Amino acid sequence: MESTVGEPILGLTLGLFAILFLVLFLPFVSKKIEENLEPFFLLMGLVGVALNYHYDILNHEELVALAKKALTTPVSVSGLPIGITQVVFIFGLIFLYYHKPIYRFINNLIERLGFYMFAFVFIVILGLISSIISVIVTAVILSEIAAALKMSKERKIEFVVLTAFAVGLGAALTPIGEPLSTIAISKLGASFDYLFRLLGVYIIPGIIGIAAYTTIRLKREGVHVEGVEAEYNETMRNIIDRTIRVFIFIAALELLGHSFTPLVAWYFSKLEAWQLYWLNTISAVVDNATLTAAEISPVLTEEQIRSALLSLLISGGMLIPGNIPNIVAAGRLKITSKEWARIGVPFGVVVLMIYFILVEVAGIHITI
Repeated sequence: MESTVGEPILGLTLGLFAILFLVLFLPFVSKKIEENLEPFFLLMGLVGVALNYHYDILNHEELVALAKKALTTPVSVSGLPIGITQVVFIFGLIFLYYHKPIYRFINNLIERLGFYMFAFVFIVILGLISSIISVIVTAVILSEIAAALKMSKERKIEFVVLTAFAVGLGAALTPIGEPLSTIAISKLGASFDYLFRLLGVYIIPGIIGIAAYTTIRLKREGVHVEGVEAEYNETMRNIIDRTIRVFIFIAALELLGHSFTPLVAWYFSKLEAWQLYWLNTISAVVDNATLTAAEISPVLTEEQIRSALLSLLISGGMLIPGNIPNIVAAGRLKITSKEWARIGVPFGVVVLMIYFILVEVAGIHITI
C-alpha cells in the first residue's frame, strides 16, 4: 500500500505530534489508561488515520487497504496464515496442558547449572534463536518460563525486561526473525545473510553483554531461585483474554505506525545519520517496522543503515509498545507501563549511548 505524502501540512503535523505525545505520556499519568492500554492505542490509531484521511494523505482505497492490513497483521506474518495472535494462543494451550513436564525440565536445568548460569544461558539462547524460530515464538517461551520462576515480581520484571532487549536485538539477524528485518531486506534487495553480516558483530556481543549484566544484577541483589512454581494458575479464560488483547494491540500499532508515515517522510528521513539515530528512539512506541519501511532505502550508505537499524532495535525495548516480546511478556505477567519503563528506559538509554559512542563517535564500522 503506497501513498504520496507530498509537502508538509501544519495541521496534520501538529495533530500527529499531539498523538505521539499522548501515547508516550498518558499511560504513565492515568491508571485507567494504563489498565486499558490496548483500546487506548486503538483509539489513538483511529484518530491518527482519520487525520491522514481528512488531509487527503490517505484516499478511500488506501483507507480500506489499511483497515484490512490492521485486521490481518495480528494473524498473518509475511503472507503466512499464522501470526502473533495464534502463536500466543497455541503456546498458551501448550503450557496449559503440558506445563508439568516443561517445569520438570526447567527445574532439572536449574538444579544442574545453578540459577545464575541458567539465567545467563537462557538469555543468550533466546536472543540468538529469536532470528530462527521468530521473535513471536521466542517471546511466548520467555513469558511462560519467566511467569513460573520463583522470584518476587519486582525481580521478575527486571529479568523479563532485560531479556526482552536481548530477544529484540537477536531477532534482526535474519529476515525471518521479525517484520523489521523482513522489510529491511526487501527494501534493500539484499541477501538473506545481509543483516547478520552488517549487524552481527554488534548484536551478538550485545546479547552476551545483556545476559552477563542481567546475571550480575540478579546475583548482586541476592536473588536465589531454586526452580519454577509447581502451581499453574492460568485458565482458558486468561489465555483467550490475553489473545484478544494482543490482537487489538497489534492492530492498533499497525494503524498508529502508518499514521506517523507523513512525519517520517517529511522530517525524520531527511536527517543525518547521528540525528536519525536519536530520533529513531520513538520506536519505543511506534512500530519499528513502519519506520524501517519509511527510512531504509538503497540510496542510504551502509553506515546510515547500520545506525538507523541499531537505534530502532535498541529503542524498541524501552517501552511496552516498542517490540513484540514486550507486548507478549507484559500481557502474560501483567506488567504495567510504569513498571516496564522504570527498567527499560534507563537501561535503553545506556545501551543507546554505548552503541552511539562505538558506531558514531569512534566510527567502528565492521561488516562480517
